[in-house]
Amino acid sequence: MSLASWFKWNESPNRISQRNPTEMVVETLMMELSWQIKQAEKQQRERENEYRKIKTGVDYGWLVSYPKHSYDISPGERLQLEDMCTKIHPSYCGPVIVRFRQVVAEYEPEAQEVSRLFRSVLQEAAEKIKEEEEAKKLAKQWNTKNRTSLSLTTFKSRSRISPFISDIKTISEDVERGTQPNRRVWSMPEFRNIK
Repeated sequence: MSLASWFKWNESPNRISQRNPTEMVVETLMMELSWQIKQAEKQQRERENEYRKIKTGVDYGWLVSYPKHSYDISPGERLQLEDMCTKIHPSYCGPVIVRFRQVVAEYEPEAQEVSRLFRSVLQEAAEKIKEEEEAKKLAKQWNTKNRTSLSLTTFKSRSRISPFISDIKTISEDVERGTQPNRRVWSMPEFRNIK
């Protein structure tokens, strides 16, 4: 008996991820939200400790024990945020996380405010995705309507060239006044001035 059968090395790599990409996006974004809430709580506790230390002059921070995670968003709000996360395309998951981290770093919110910032970042990303889809749709419509090449399109000109009729005064104009110009017999087309 070989060791490969024990460790299942010969399994196909397709079994690694059988989940829907949308579910993975929702899970990733919601994990980022909970992590940012924990970080906001931690920063809030550190600010409170600094304030107490400055106010009393004594550091009792080593005596205080804090719960690991005290703030949690309501189930209704969580469902709304998860629904908004389903509208995010998997290719936008990374940029949404980066933008969310930038906003959190910029505003340094309290734990209660993090979910509102997350909602605003999701709305911003959904609007951007919608705009890009509309632009792609318009570009596709434009490309299907204008398949014909401009070189194949016929343009009608207002003026046509006629080598025998001209507004330029010549010496022999007096001679040619009484006669009509003859039609060309050669292989070249006849060009006339349309007035």
